[in-house]
Amino acid sequence: MTKTLISIGHGYSARALTRLLPDDWRIIATTRSEEKAAPLRDSGIEVLIWPGEDLRPAIAQATHLLTSVMPGADGDPVLNAYADDLCAGDFEWVGYLSTTGVYGDHNGGWVDENTPLTPATKRGIARKQAEAAWADLNLPLHIFRLAGIYGPGRGPFAKVRKGTARRIIKQGQVFSRTHVEDIAQVLLASIQRPNPGAAYNVCDDDPAPPQDVIAHAAELLGLPLPPAVDYDTADMTPMARSFYAESKKVRNDRIKDELGVKLLYPDYRAGLAALLDLER
Repeated sequence: MTKTLISIGHGYSARALTRLLPDDWRIIATTRSEEKAAPLRDSGIEVLIWPGEDLRPAIAQATHLLTSVMPGADGDPVLNAYADDLCAGDFEWVGYLSTTGVYGDHNGGWVDENTPLTPATKRGIARKQAEAAWADLNLPLHIFRLAGIYGPGRGPFAKVRKGTARRIIKQGQVFSRTHVEDIAQVLLASIQRPNPGAAYNVCDDDPAPPQDVIAHAAELLGLPLPPAVDYDTADMTPMARSFYAESKKVRNDRIKDELGVKLLYPDYRAGLAALLDLER
């Protein structure tokens, strides 16, 4: 029987997954505009423009569902529109892409999937609520809490080359991060080994201060070290500043122990080196 994946909000991580799926999978993806739809159709993906087109027929036909849609002020828009249809579906696997922001601030300490969810930011609170709302539907749900995502087209090199990169210094600040190809392989491993109700942290092995990553990118490029700027006085957008409101190290043992994942890029050094090789 042909497997059919509906990918709602078919973004950066979801596109990486679909590149790994076998050729006999049928893939239905939603995007917001015809401009974004064209290259997807060229790659053999069926595309629906949503919000706009009706997703009910695709939901009814799907064996697998992945949603990358961010919750809004009124909750999760997918659930708001299609909760009843999702409950009537016949899914083998459902994946929800969340964020490690649901854990809140831990002053640089370690968290794992059993850590209580105590988000402080609006984004983290909305994600926690969305996770709970999806869990209430009694679907074969798998939650993936993603750390900071980087990969082809998303890395520090462009800013370092332009001379606009800065090393924002906040004492004790650490972030976990993950390469998009590792997200894709975790999702594929979960599809192959379903465990409904599971939550997985998706991150590398090396939580690190953000200024170290920028410095290493400059070193790889052979360019001057970007200037250090104190967090308290840095000119930052509210969105950028909010990322520094929380500091934690995220454990990833479960993706290795349960899913058998071996990270392609276990730290930012390996990931950045691969990105630079790809550019060249």
